[in-house]
Amino acid sequence: MPGPRVPARPRRRLHPAAAPLALGFMGLTGAVVVHFVDPNEPGHYPVCVWLALTGTYCPGCGTTRALHALTHLDIVGAAQMNILLLAALPFLALGYLHWVYRSFRPSHRPPPPFPPFLAWAVPGIVVAFWILRNLPFGVLLAPGGVPAPILS
Repeated sequence: MPGPRVPARPRRRLHPAAAPLALGFMGLTGAVVVHFVDPNEPGHYPVCVWLALTGTYCPGCGTTRALHALTHLDIVGAAQMNILLLAALPFLALGYLHWVYRSFRPSHRPPPPFPPFLAWAVPGIVVAFWILRNLPFGVLLAPGGVPAPILS
């Protein structure tokens, strides 16, 4: 005879807002760390692997220093470090707020289709920024307006 039947524990489902709120908490924690630990002082953060390998700036170079400047409300300093980040932040913030809103108030309609134009435009802008910031006339797009180091 089999033993007594143990009822299965019901699986707890996470609230749909758990993911956006957890990501927001991690982002806020990262912003606090970047605020208090200055990335302009060497040794606090890892070096950009792309810069170390190629001697050219990637699209993300200067992002940590730009976030540090933003947490100190230095918008001009942030723009000098990574203007692409500054341009993308409003869109990222709106997308995040929409995600949080929709996680608390789900819609029964399917989401609108993603515009195919954006699927090409966003990577195209990032690649163009990547190339331009490494050209001699694009030095103002480099972090701090400094040309990439020349490898010897």
